[in-house]
Amino acid sequence: MDTYQTISSDSQGLYKDKGSKFIAIAYPVSTEEEVSVILGEVKQQYHDARHHCYAWVLGNQQEKHKFNDDGEPSGTAGRPIYGQILSAGLTNVLIIVVRYFGGTKLGVRGLINAYKGAANEAIQNNKIITKTVRDHYRIHFDYLSMNDVMQILKAYDLPQNAHNFEMKCKLDFSVRKLNSKEVLGKLEKINDIEIQYLFTK
Repeated sequence: MDTYQTISSDSQGLYKDKGSKFIAIAYPVSTEEEVSVILGEVKQQYHDARHHCYAWVLGNQQEKHKFNDDGEPSGTAGRPIYGQILSAGLTNVLIIVVRYFGGTKLGVRGLINAYKGAANEAIQNNKIITKTVRDHYRIHFDYLSMNDVMQILKAYDLPQNAHNFEMKCKLDFSVRKLNSKEVLGKLEKINDIEIQYLFTK
């Protein structure tokens, strides 16, 4: 599989129960560093809230994840938020649920329902999109091989991200993961070409 589903933009959800207010904010993210920055910003923005619970999932196969109850009883906040992300089949998503305590305890079941409900509404208020996983490469080649390189890039409609055309040329491009092996096989047949893998995203 070289496609995955994520959300297109930030969105919010709201759940209220017995005076407590649960504000869920969903963000599209791609790195743990991005998650850390957003968490810091939300904690600052909602500094007067009792709890800032969250869950995130990263990677096109949902291979990385983390959830946090932030002082709520274990398993009543972060895991239900995480469950909503998985139920929607999403990745590269961070959902933070900010709780303002209303003075009445909700109990374990009440808390689980609240965090699930807020997270679910944030997802429902968003647009789910499908993205394609792409491998990014840098190639070095002689100027005389320019036509051969460009023919391959054009044949597969590969976007160029940066290039430098002199006697020794350099070019960055990305290719759908599904087509990577085939494209690299064709490029490797060009004389004196060097192919450098950059990243997959």
